[in-house]
Amino acid sequence: MKMNAKTLTRGALIAALYAAVTLILTPISYGDVQLRVSEAMTLLPIIWPEAIPGLFVGCFLANLIGPSGIVDAVVGGLATLIAAFMTYKLRGNKWLAALPPVLVNAVVIGIMLNAMYEVPLMMTMLFVGVGQAVSCYALGIPLLALMNKIGLAQRL
Repeated sequence: MKMNAKTLTRGALIAALYAAVTLILTPISYGDVQLRVSEAMTLLPIIWPEAIPGLFVGCFLANLIGPSGIVDAVVGGLATLIAAFMTYKLRGNKWLAALPPVLVNAVVIGIMLNAMYEVPLMMTMLFVGVGQAVSCYALGIPLLALMNKIGLAQRL
């Protein structure tokens, strides 16, 4: 990925938008049952590689400010970074590329929530996974289609 003013700005905007949407929707963005609407943006690495660091920074900041603090910022940020990179690698098939954020977050965030709040592991992984699936498939795929339709997507 070549970094220039345009890609740096786009990555920063993705970070800011991810954090803002997460924080605006705090009541549904955090906890063992969550629907993080901002996770629809985890499909952006399909069209823009600079979305990978942007999503990491946005998630890190939203989680740092959010109710769970530094542990959630580090663990959630790294989970998002891994999922975004995997999404980028699978970018040839948007349906398959939407799967890493669902699986990585279900497992990693499920384990983290289990450790932090002593909630049932498998149920928490299921709830996080379902929320992620809704964000990625019901919101993220249509977001990509809209971006393509209005000319924002460079490749779909």
